[in-house]
Amino acid sequence: MNVGLLVPATATTGDLAEIARQVEATGFDSIWIPEHPVIPFNYKTQVPGGGQLPEHYNRWHDPFVALTVAAAATKKIKLATGILLLPEREPLITAKQIASLDCYSGGRVVLGVGAGWLKEETEVMGTSFRVRWKRLRETVEAMRVCWTQPEPKYEGELVRFPAVHCEPKPVQKSGPPILLGAHGPKAAERIARFADGLCPLVDSPATLKSVYVDPARKLAREAGRNSDHWQISPFVDAEGGNLSEDKLKQYREAGATRVVLFSQPMATEIANGKGLEWIKRNAPVVERTQRV
Repeated sequence: MNVGLLVPATATTGDLAEIARQVEATGFDSIWIPEHPVIPFNYKTQVPGGGQLPEHYNRWHDPFVALTVAAAATKKIKLATGILLLPEREPLITAKQIASLDCYSGGRVVLGVGAGWLKEETEVMGTSFRVRWKRLRETVEAMRVCWTQPEPKYEGELVRFPAVHCEPKPVQKSGPPILLGAHGPKAAERIARFADGLCPLVDSPATLKSVYVDPARKLAREAGRNSDHWQISPFVDAEGGNLSEDKLKQYREAGATRVVLFSQPMATEIANGKGLEWIKRNAPVVERTQRV
């Protein structure tokens, strides 16, 4: 099992190239950059989990610019989005950005995607919140067409374009893996329908297995899809660097192929300049993960 680290990229995060180099040198397999294009003032949507949205969410950099910096500074680590808000993006430009990064990085891109929870953000970016999941699915389907077809075209209800030249093609066959960060009663159904894996925020190995992995695999089998090669990369609390080997084994047994270390306090500190400290603090978790 592998381990990744979520790094919010802001103007106060520090030297992102050096952070990425240390992520790689410490033994993490991946660096994950989150996305919120905008946070509207005076939004009314309740924050998942309650409380106030951390201030640094207002200041996140574009994930593909940040991942390009990380790509140029490293050789091996996967370059991941977590979470990329596809309903808020134009599909053709996004497909080109992703393919370009995959080319320049030698095929290291992983896409953690989601539909978003902040209604006001989704709608200010041009998509009705009510249809965000449909737009996400159609965007995924359209990007895969762009990455694999010589004359890509797509005709969905919300995403459509005629045959176009869409280059470059990604290094990875069929494009980078797309992992769905979905929650709620329809999460397993959505994962089974079109994803290459999953990356939910979970509170325990039992939740990962019972709510996400087992139901999604069952539905995938029923739909004739093979889930054997899914990447299962839950976001889990590193517990201040004390995440135990026993719990890591439980995550592996629940189906995880990777855990991505994330908590709100850790993310806030990384966003405000303490990334290198958190890499060092989580080095024991990397060592434990490599033993399970």
